[in-house]
Amino acid sequence: MKIAIASGKGGTGKTTVAVNLALALEDVQLFDCDVEEPNCHLFLGFDLEKVEDVNIPTPVIDKSKCDLCGKCSEFCRFNAIAVLPKDIMVFPALCHGCGGCTMVCPEGAISEEDRSIGVIDKNKGGDGDSGGFEFYRGLLDIGEPMASPVISALKEHIDVDRTAILDAPPGTACPVITSVGDVDYCILVTESTPFGLHDLLLAVDVVRKLEIPFGVIINRHGIGDEKVEEYCNSHGIPILMKIPYDRKIARLYSEGIPFVGRMPEWKNRFIRLFDTIRQEHEGVRQ
Repeated sequence: MKIAIASGKGGTGKTTVAVNLALALEDVQLFDCDVEEPNCHLFLGFDLEKVEDVNIPTPVIDKSKCDLCGKCSEFCRFNAIAVLPKDIMVFPALCHGCGGCTMVCPEGAISEEDRSIGVIDKNKGGDGDSGGFEFYRGLLDIGEPMASPVISALKEHIDVDRTAILDAPPGTACPVITSVGDVDYCILVTESTPFGLHDLLLAVDVVRKLEIPFGVIINRHGIGDEKVEEYCNSHGIPILMKIPYDRKIARLYSEGIPFVGRMPEWKNRFIRLFDTIRQEHEGVRQ
């Protein structure tokens, strides 16, 4: 079962929920899909090792064969190739690696070479030395504009026979769609503030269009107002959990300590949360 933890905005506590949920369960995989700024590892204390580079095939032009016909440039909707009156230019950072330019070139002047845009890391020892806990993260190289290929490569390591928790990027853009598009359930983490409600509305719109079952966790409950709860209740959206604006939880967070390890009652709450999601998922499948 694949469960994504997402949010319409950053800073709502998405990573807090993902890490604590994963640590509360057994035989679980945790994936940090926020590849532009992964931070799950800060709360886990694992040593990481590189699993693989993430590469994009990028066009290379043989100018001795190119007749500047412009068909490659016309085909590329990302403007990664520009044909000038007397030259041709490739912009690697804009290339999505589709390979279409090589197919449409009538002179066979275009080949491809791999260009690294990021890496996939894993906790050392895998689940063998980590009590059944397996952690992967993607890390996009600085300056690279496309996070989705790294997220797609990261998700290739999901074991379909295990529970996978995916900490998605914030927002509603392409990296979020890549992260949550094929999951079984999505937990939307928000806060009871006007900003939290505004961006929750955007996130709800996304998961509904993707037809993904979802529920809401309200983090730092007790600040702001009650409009998030009113919205969820009026639209039939289940509120799965309320995490209070609590000094002890905040202190543990500031020290990089997942609170399920120090507050056993919260571990039980996350286990019950997972059981609720699993029962709903099994009911849908039946």
